Amino acid sequence: MSDRYLSAHALVPLLRDLPSDTPLYRALADRLRLLAIDGRIPPDTRLPSERDLAQTLGASRTTVSQAYAALRTDGFLSSRRGSGSLLHAPGSRPGTLGPDVPALDLTKATMPAASQLAAAAAAAAADLPRHLLRHDYDPVGLPALRQALADRYTGLGLPTAPEQIMVTLGAQHAIGLVASTHVRPGDRAVVEMPTYPHALDALVAAGGRPVAVPVDARTGWDADALLRAVATGPAVAHLMPDHHNPTGAIMPDELRTAVCHAAARSGAVVVVDETTAELDIDRPDPWTPFARHAAEGTQVVTIGSVGKTLWGGLRLGWVRADVETIARLVAARHVHDLGTPILEQLVLLHALPHLADVAETRRAQLRASRDHLTALLAQRLPTWDVPHVHGGLALWVGLGEAYSSRLALAARERGLAITAGPRFGTGGEFERHLRVPITAAPEVLDEAVDILARAWDAVAASPARPGHAFVDASVPV
Repeated sequence: MSDRYLSAHALVPLLRDLPSDTPLYRALADRLRLLAIDGRIPPDTRLPSERDLAQTLGASRTTVSQAYAALRTDGFLSSRRGSGSLLHAPGSRPGTLGPDVPALDLTKATMPAASQLAAAAAAAAADLPRHLLRHDYDPVGLPALRQALADRYTGLGLPTAPEQIMVTLGAQHAIGLVASTHVRPGDRAVVEMPTYPHALDALVAAGGRPVAVPVDARTGWDADALLRAVATGPAVAHLMPDHHNPTGAIMPDELRTAVCHAAARSGAVVVVDETTAELDIDRPDPWTPFARHAAEGTQVVTIGSVGKTLWGGLRLGWVRADVETIARLVAARHVHDLGTPILEQLVLLHALPHLADVAETRRAQLRASRDHLTALLAQRLPTWDVPHVHGGLALWVGLGEAYSSRLALAARERGLAITAGPRFGTGGEFERHLRVPITAAPEVLDEAVDILARAWDAVAASPARPGHAFVDASVPV
């Protein structure tokens, strides 16, 4: 039986604003299905019993029983007497509501591989034979690659030695390693809201208790809330200061400096995710690494990656930190994996000299798709609030109504997979927002916005009725 359990009290916030144009049991089943598809409920999570959920919702047990039965029929739920009911995201036929995505997929904010990558791969393959007798499992990274990454930071005004670099299996692997070594069960972890969901998952998996700090697409960080949170001495503060995912916000330099001073006083480790930092379109000031703002005594752990710049299929990232932290991460790594592939490291080593050219190409691609998508949304969905972003990979759109989950489900039924706003928060927040990537080709965006417009019309025509906007019926309000 799964050791993951979601109580009825924890599930209720995820069931807000169900539609009124379908029976309640079907609306409940559809929402649970979407929660499984987009990862808000992890695979094989045990759901509350029918009786507990019905009592907490203030609904009839028959309604919950019918919802669970519909999920079992669709392959999303398995139940065994004495073991409870496990929610899954099984394979399915194209066009259904399972995890196999429809024809259009905007759940991932990624771009095709950079044109320079093929030549780098060929050069890496030619270079591989001389490494075959000297390397096997590599937990820290090829010396030449660590040196090259260190030189990049030094060139950006942040002096770095190769001993301060560890090569990882992408940014998510790096975040997980840092979380597992710096967060103990019960520790507080400052996180932005909204935030990158997989980073939040890693911190929670390590036992961290999230302390949320608001980030707005137009006004950026709530500076007072951020500084207060860091000053209280959390274990870590996870930040995305450049082209924040998903809002696109850029943290002002003075706030970066203030955060570093607050962390130096409180002992918090500032974990800075810079995976989208170089995806500039037209930001007013050039990017410089966050760690340049570190005060004496500030511990900044920087995470980088080429998944957003070169190619998502090149699963490589790195950590830049002090030598002691790197040694700690290397020592802990064997619990998760035994090292980074040599061939992929060689590909990155040969691609690094071309990153400036890649950045120029990406800038042109992102500018064209951002401007095209912004114009499309203004034309087809004029009531939506579409902020201007200076870089990054997506727009954090304000819908004006709490329809995000229902909109994502309606879009999926029409052939478009897109992630609902609450996936970027906790407890059902951000139903009034939708992340729309700017990474697709114009013709794809045309079709996607057409589907969104039709799905929006369908959702707006059937607002949730009060009886479907669940609150925890067992708690006085």
